[in-house]
Amino acid sequence: MIPAIVLAAGRSSRMGRTKASLPAGDGHTLLSRVVATLLEGGADDVVVVVGHDGEAVARGFAASGLAARFVENADYERGQLSSLLAGLAVADRPGVEGVLVTLVDVPFVSAETVRKVVETYRRTGVPIVRPTRGSEHGHPLLVSRPVFDALRRADPVAGAKPVIRAHASATGDIPIEDPGAFADIDTPEEYEAALQTFVHGRPEGLHYE
Repeated sequence: MIPAIVLAAGRSSRMGRTKASLPAGDGHTLLSRVVATLLEGGADDVVVVVGHDGEAVARGFAASGLAARFVENADYERGQLSSLLAGLAVADRPGVEGVLVTLVDVPFVSAETVRKVVETYRRTGVPIVRPTRGSEHGHPLLVSRPVFDALRRADPVAGAKPVIRAHASATGDIPIEDPGAFADIDTPEEYEAALQTFVHGRPEGLHYE
């Protein structure tokens, strides 16, 4: 089994409002769009980690009718590693080979990209699979079971990135031609540009720093 973890616990301070609940076209919010894509791409289960405004996020998501489990990270202000570990505590169970990990900030990744990440893991068995575009790394990434303990032992200050980098490989870094896998939405300007690109079909609107 390969479940997915969606990190959606932050304050969205740069956005000025809760990102998870923002409209994302076709009746979706950013969160419901991510969850729908993960399920379509082959995730066996989806765990959403919430923190700031978590109850409202969960209530808003319920209207989508999609299946997901929610876990609250009371320590979300300690950073993304704390949310990842909160999600892993729920997602990890007998039979789990690895987990897909993504952010609610990256809602427009395609289901095809999710499938390619999973297929690459099943073909190669590498510890980490990441979408790549040149020197960029996108989402979702797949973290295999042998890496779980390293994440649990990771330095909370440094976060998960050093662990991911230590276990990444050229085999697991797969070139992906999917701009949605790299479109990280943090600000109102990035949100509006993403809507223009992925919802309204105007790719000239996509300008990320």
